[in-house]
Amino acid sequence: MSTVDTAARAGLWSRNFSLYFLARSVSLLGDAMLPVVTALAVGELYGASGVGFVLAAWMVPFVALVLFGGVLADRFSPRRMMIGADVVRIVTQGGTAVAFFLGTPSLALLLVAGALSGAAAAMFQPGVNGMIPLVATDPQRANATIKVADAMAQLLGPGLAGLLIVLTGAGTVYTIDAATYLVSALALLALRLGPVPLAAAGSSMLRNLGQGWREFRSRTWMWSVILIWTVYGVALFGPLIPLGSTLVSGRLGAPAYGWIMSSLGAGTIIGGLIALRLKPARPLAAGAVGMFGFALIPLTIATHAPLPVLVAGHVGGGMAWAFWSVMWSTSVQTQVSPEVLNRVTAYEIAGSVASIPLGQALAGPVAGAVGAENVLGVSVLVSVVGCVVLLVVPAIRRLRRVPLPAVARAEALACEPG
Repeated sequence: MSTVDTAARAGLWSRNFSLYFLARSVSLLGDAMLPVVTALAVGELYGASGVGFVLAAWMVPFVALVLFGGVLADRFSPRRMMIGADVVRIVTQGGTAVAFFLGTPSLALLLVAGALSGAAAAMFQPGVNGMIPLVATDPQRANATIKVADAMAQLLGPGLAGLLIVLTGAGTVYTIDAATYLVSALALLALRLGPVPLAAAGSSMLRNLGQGWREFRSRTWMWSVILIWTVYGVALFGPLIPLGSTLVSGRLGAPAYGWIMSSLGAGTIIGGLIALRLKPARPLAAGAVGMFGFALIPLTIATHAPLPVLVAGHVGGGMAWAFWSVMWSTSVQTQVSPEVLNRVTAYEIAGSVASIPLGQALAGPVAGAVGAENVLGVSVLVSVVGCVVLLVVPAIRRLRRVPLPAVARAEALACEPG
């Protein structure tokens, strides 16, 4: 192992990164349980359309407010916004838990709780990218490590959620989710950070938004990816949960759906571990090649594959998604100035998820008209074509990895005499 790798490895698990890792890993575990409890508990009460509407109720305010979350994170620091968002979600998830414990929650209550939670997430998510450079010296290793934690959550969370729903009901799952946000808030509060780059004092909200937009649109590689993700939101990501949960649980039972979601987490672990070791010179090109594997998820569901094949397809899709995610996050964090990182992150998040509510809301009605299998068949085609476009666009294909400042310093030290 080189001196540079040793220095980067030794510096990763600092006190700050350990606390940040705790905050993210526990909340990710709770989040990993939510798609299953939404698909199964809400689906049992209100059907596939109800699941789509509840998911869309979360996503719409998230998309509407995430740009303002980026501005506020650049103004007041990402940590403050993240702690505040955690507090709001403690209340929303705890309230939903109480409603399930007391009886059958109305669809209106689930929609309102989802909307408030989505608004809080809009204040939280832009700071995730901004926090990584503050707590870690090697962003790619930090991103990959958190992605592995996310994968562990995806591996354990869905199966645990399915088991808890059968044994104790949906209220327990929502209670655990509320508790994870409490742990996250306390861990973030315990961070000891130095001076944080903030937006210039006195700037108006609109001016801050405008600066973030100019930074975003000046990077062809960024907005090109987001355009592709907009199509993915409608035709790929949006239909997957409502239609996948209905097809798999209806054919193989609710536990089977939990297991394939856990297998997605297992694949994500593998993809994250690969990203820990592999640092391609052209990260987005490498990530695009890996993303071809994501098409295995809708393909195996649409073709009514047996459970072992479904599991294998979700493992492959998880590997693809994890590797792409690390390459993308690291590229954004290292290519964008810290003073505008949260705002640029907000634009790329908003663009990448804005179309998902449309895909979620349309999934049930369109599947009712043409068949869920046909909708997911289109998802397979869109997934593959999108990867081809990623590799065709020169700005994406040619984007090169930025040397890390910490690594550069380590190299300089290694060259000094004595």
